[in-house]
Amino acid sequence: MLKLVGIFLGSGAGGLLRYWLGGVVQGWWGSAFPLGTIVVNVSGCLVMGFLFAAWTGPLLVRVEVRDAVLIGVLGGYTTFSTFGRETLGLVHDGQWARAGVYVAASVVLSLAAVWLGSLIAARIYGTGAP
Repeated sequence: MLKLVGIFLGSGAGGLLRYWLGGVVQGWWGSAFPLGTIVVNVSGCLVMGFLFAAWTGPLLVRVEVRDAVLIGVLGGYTTFSTFGRETLGLVHDGQWARAGVYVAASVVLSLAAVWLGSLIAARIYGTGAP
């Protein structure tokens, strides 16, 4: 139960951090390009890679803490960080083809799902798709 509470609380904290940092970067950069999202995704991947390597190797931490931060905080901050760690794990295990399929499928299927969701909403609500 402690593990679930940690993930739950961490997810909220990560989501708030994503909202704040993305907004700060976009406010500084402007709305012409989604730089805030890129900054959040890249920084989340950097932190995920560092903490995962450190906490499963030289600095062993309790599983509840690890899950609260890696799954909760970073999962709430960006799921792209988990995607990056899982891809790295496949590459590390020598499963290059599987990693490539995972990357391609994740990007293509996610973009297709966003497109399909917008079409469904447009059909239901009678609006033009964005």
